[in-house]
Amino acid sequence: MIARLHTLSDSQRREIRRFLKFSVVGAIGAVVDFSVLNLGMWALQLANWQANIISFSAAVFSNFMWNRNWTYPESKALPFGPQLAQFALVNVAGLVINTGILVGLDDYVFPDAWGRWGTNLAKAIAIGVVWFWNYGVNRLWTYRKVK
Repeated sequence: MIARLHTLSDSQRREIRRFLKFSVVGAIGAVVDFSVLNLGMWALQLANWQANIISFSAAVFSNFMWNRNWTYPESKALPFGPQLAQFALVNVAGLVINTGILVGLDDYVFPDAWGRWGTNLAKAIAIGVVWFWNYGVNRLWTYRKVK
């Protein structure tokens, strides 16, 4: 595997590094997402879908800031507002996908007997699916001007 990395072009290696950074940022976002989700459901007694919207939104903002400053630092040359708007639009679709998976799995696959474990497992699956969506669409649209 490592020997193959040497045969890649500079741009391919750079893109792999970006993908890995995007993944680290996603892991940070997942910690934010899980923390706020569980706080919302268990401490504030919100419904799973309500807590999910808040937690997902907090994670999206965290991810945007980390990606803008670390994964794609070249993108700081672009205006903040429009870039945040693009990132947010991609993530609105991601939120719909995430919430559908979370609620569907939590309510129908992991019934009440699973309790918090079912909700968190459903959330982990939802994050995994949306991670690929977010990387692909943000790379092609939000960060398309980054070489």
